Amino acid sequence: MSEPEDPLLAGPAANTRHESEDQRMDRNWNELLQEMRVLQTGVQIIGGFLLTLPFQQRFGTLTELQKWWFLLLVVLATMTTGLMLVPVSLHRRLFQHHVKYRLVAAGDMVVKAVVACVSLLIAGCAGLIFSVAVGPEAGLAAGGSILVALAALVLLYPLLSWSPRRSKAEPER
Repeated sequence: MSEPEDPLLAGPAANTRHESEDQRMDRNWNELLQEMRVLQTGVQIIGGFLLTLPFQQRFGTLTELQKWWFLLLVVLATMTTGLMLVPVSLHRRLFQHHVKYRLVAAGDMVVKAVVACVSLLIAGCAGLIFSVAVGPEAGLAAGGSILVALAALVLLYPLLSWSPRRSKAEPER
């Protein structure tokens, strides 16, 4: 008995590639891994930036709020890095069990969670920088504005740019 097909994984043009279910799952898994590689670079850069801050001379001048803000960002960066390990761990656990569809579905959920965490990290770091450079109100305003903009980019734009009617007419690349 096979798993019900997820329309988000298959897409309307899934049959035009002339690939088996296994080939499609392998392709989907490889695409997820490529997305994780892109995200990993961003998380590493942000994490590296955060790790250098306590060693800067101005770090001692941060307010209590800014220090807690910084520590929250360190925890978020650390947990995001840990979350990015989940697909690797799943792959190791499910390797050769012929359940690639589970791996792809779980990987899809993890990538979505990582995108949300990276968005929070970006907005939080920008807010912290504005808070230190200009003041706490500016930090909250900048961080909040950037978070809203990122939410629009990563949540709304993909929803608005995809329509089933248009996808059927577009050739697969």
